[in-house]
Amino acid sequence: MASFLLGAAGFVLLMVALGLVRILRGPGEGDRLMAAQLLGTGGIAALLLVAVATRAAPVVDVALALALLAAFASVAFVVGAPGAAPPGPSAADDR
Repeated sequence: MASFLLGAAGFVLLMVALGLVRILRGPGEGDRLMAAQLLGTGGIAALLLVAVATRAAPVVDVALALALLAAFASVAFVVGAPGAAPPGPSAADDR
């Protein structure tokens, strides 16, 4: 069973490597961010598969930290996007 899980982790990493092409050649910033999110998600999946196959509990902690960083990257992209509303009360709150 462990060899199957390690093979599946290798397959996931191979597919994620193909996503790197989109990061390098993406037509827009949004496409590049989504490809980076795919990279993070695939990395998390591969780490969890390796953790189960090798019964290494610290690898799960690394996967959870990577998931947290991926979430912060999405929030930073949305908040820092040009044309994004500044944080704070919206105009609808003034009514």
